[in-house]
Amino acid sequence: MSLAIGEAAPGFELPGTDGSTVTLEGLSAEAPAVAVAFWCNHCPYVQAWEDRFNAIARDYADRGVRAVAINANDVGKYPADSFENMTARAAEQGYAFAYAYDESQEVPRAYGATRTPEVFLLDGAGRVVYHGAIDDSHDPAAAHATYLRDAIDAVLNDGAPEPADTPPVGCTIKWRS
Repeated sequence: MSLAIGEAAPGFELPGTDGSTVTLEGLSAEAPAVAVAFWCNHCPYVQAWEDRFNAIARDYADRGVRAVAINANDVGKYPADSFENMTARAAEQGYAFAYAYDESQEVPRAYGATRTPEVFLLDGAGRVVYHGAIDDSHDPAAAHATYLRDAIDAVLNDGAPEPADTPPVGCTIKWRS
């Protein structure tokens, strides 16, 4: 079961593709909101939403909003999701967000994440205010409801996102046996 709306998000400390250590504490310092997305390289749904998530990270950066994508897939079964391949993909795609690797798979378990992509938007106090999909269609031409953008706008305007929870759509996280 995923974290509930209003619940405090667990912290993390993970290696980032840019050579940094990515922490929730570091991302959230003075940020009005942090988007935590569970991610990977090989999933066609992640690939379909990749440009839109990157655009959101770019568009809201000057307002202090931070974003991170966390890959926790079993790279033994899915070598495309290796840290080396993550680093290459982040560079090739010009990611405007942190991309971190969770070899232990503890972070998605703590958040109750099951899919890639699956987003948890945290407010400035580190509480979950939105959970689910980036928008309403993996096909950018068919997307009409901009769930994550709307949720960020609500937080930035001291409001509550509506809807606060949508079903995440994507590949399952590839757990180690």
